[in-house]
Amino acid sequence: MKQLIFILLVSTATLTQAQKFKKLDVSPMDRVFYPMSNRVTDKAIVITYSRPQLKGRELSELVPANKIWRAGANEATEIRILKPIQFGDKTISEGTYTLYSYPKEETTEIIINAATYVWGAYSYDESKDVARVEVPVTESTEYLEAFSLAFTGEGSNAVLHAGWGSSRVAIPITIR
Repeated sequence: MKQLIFILLVSTATLTQAQKFKKLDVSPMDRVFYPMSNRVTDKAIVITYSRPQLKGRELSELVPANKIWRAGANEATEIRILKPIQFGDKTISEGTYTLYSYPKEETTEIIINAATYVWGAYSYDESKDVARVEVPVTESTEYLEAFSLAFTGEGSNAVLHAGWGSSRVAIPITIR
């Protein structure tokens, strides 16, 4: 009987000390990888990013032209390269990097930077750029509320797709 009373007291005390958890992040973290199949465990690239939402705002307000952007929300987008890749005219070795974008009027530069564990683009340092590739921005009839990344491709020829609102870019990457 004493054990039952003790258990009830401990349970009641535990219930009155309930934890307060923070609300869900409005820009949830996501991860994409190449090769895309979950059956392939030997990955070449893993990208971790947060997915900001437009929420009725204009894309040009959130990602203005001629200003560096972290390619997501919260922490700058992280790209882990697990096998050497060809990115534009540069070969990039295995390692962890940060992925940025420098949008222009009709194109955007996609930047792989050696800095890691950075918040946003506030401390972006151009001297740490490893490679830059300029790609055209196209328009889609499909509207994406949340910034999204996805891979397509086959074998050593990967394409990283980025989209938000009706804007799209396709970034070619060759696995070495």
